Amino acid sequence: MSVAYPWILLLFPAAIWVFLKRKREPGISVASLNQWSHAPTGRARYLWLLGALEVLALAGLILAMSRPQAGTSESMEVAEGIAIELLVDVSSSMDRSVDIPGEGSKTRMEIAKEMLVKFILGDGENLSGRPNDLIGLISFARYADTRSPLTFGHKALAQIVGNLEIQDRPNEDGTAYGDALTLACARLKKLDDLQSRDGFRQVTEIESRIVVLLTDGENNSGNHLPLEAAGLAKEWGCRVYTISLGDAEGLFGSEREFGEPEYSSAELVLKRISDETGGVFRRATGYESLQSIYEEIDALERTRIETRSYAIVSEWFWAPLLLALAAWTCRIVLGSTWLRVVV
Repeated sequence: MSVAYPWILLLFPAAIWVFLKRKREPGISVASLNQWSHAPTGRARYLWLLGALEVLALAGLILAMSRPQAGTSESMEVAEGIAIELLVDVSSSMDRSVDIPGEGSKTRMEIAKEMLVKFILGDGENLSGRPNDLIGLISFARYADTRSPLTFGHKALAQIVGNLEIQDRPNEDGTAYGDALTLACARLKKLDDLQSRDGFRQVTEIESRIVVLLTDGENNSGNHLPLEAAGLAKEWGCRVYTISLGDAEGLFGSEREFGEPEYSSAELVLKRISDETGGVFRRATGYESLQSIYEEIDALERTRIETRSYAIVSEWFWAPLLLALAAWTCRIVLGSTWLRVVV
């Protein structure tokens, strides 16, 4: 408990001095009260109550003017978060099996899902997860499908990733990452409207908007060309990170002599998308390389978290003020009735 104006409490000694020095009502001195034994003198012994109530009322008034307050200090963790759209290829080419040293054979789809789950939740080692970020999921083959809106429910999102399946219908097979990228950027652009209307959990500001695009082929379907989608991403402030899983000749592409990368035409398009939007293009050269790519993106795009402290103050001036009013009211009532003094 504290007071906003402690100097007002200095009025207490002055008020007591004035009360003690004030002029009393005149009276008469008598030698004995025996002659007034028949008079109702019992109430006179309670006249001190009038003075006590006056002191109580004055004390309450002074205390109320000093504004007593009760407050607590609290802290809140505030994050300037990142909104991430994860785009994953589910076309039939992702069903190709790959031999993983020490782990047997896995399909491209299985590898991709494993890496996405680690990126979202963390693996306890190199990937720490994205607990403070909004993450959405879009899959694409011939058509782009929203599997999850931007959400903080990362465990549920990881389950959705785990349930992704290859699109094996011939009439829906293909690769339309241009459409998927356009859809992802449009959803990221709408975050400003959603934030101003509803707000997010602890995120007060979306620091950056990124798209992580994972594909193993070139865009051959859809209504939007990849570079057209890249232009929209750049205009709307979205960075695009692209990951290539190789071409039809192998999961992880090839290299020229002396380690210089040789990009296919499809990979050159992916690289240009990243370059124009401020992202990074990477091509996986092995299972561990694919994981290192997600680790690199995870390190490049981190949420900034800060702790803000604030105080909650409750005003308590009303309590002594009510006490003062009650005391003064009792003083007036008693002084006018039961303890009335005739001058």
